[in-house]
Amino acid sequence: MPVAAFSRRVQYYETDMMGVVHHANYIHWMEEARIEWMDQLGFPYAAMEEKGIVSPVKALSCEYKAPCTFGDTVIVAISVESFNGVVMAIRYIMKKETGDIVCEARSEHVFLNREGRFVRLKRELPGFCEAIEEYINANGKETEQ
Repeated sequence: MPVAAFSRRVQYYETDMMGVVHHANYIHWMEEARIEWMDQLGFPYAAMEEKGIVSPVKALSCEYKAPCTFGDTVIVAISVESFNGVVMAIRYIMKKETGDIVCEARSEHVFLNREGRFVRLKRELPGFCEAIEEYINANGKETEQ
């Protein structure tokens, strides 16, 4: 299942006094890319929430490689590192249009019901699990797009 990488232009308000993107914005871009990725898989996050399932972040790490500045276009490629139906680990490679890597990151997400209990997605959203497995099979683990 081909999924396009997420692309966005750096806005002025995302920069700090030094003229570079503030580090917290990369985390926002990860979320934007993840939401777009889920939309492309055919399982919008909003639809998941309507079914009473939420996906909070369990862990997050970022390694900043090069700065971004106002006007740069950043392309965020996602790969699924692991998925067991309860926890999903996603890897992000963020590059400028020039191909220069600006950030490598990883996030882990759990799937819970509104009461905070773990949800087995294979039972609750089997189509979502199938779409992720198809994506992994088509793209491999830890592959850039």
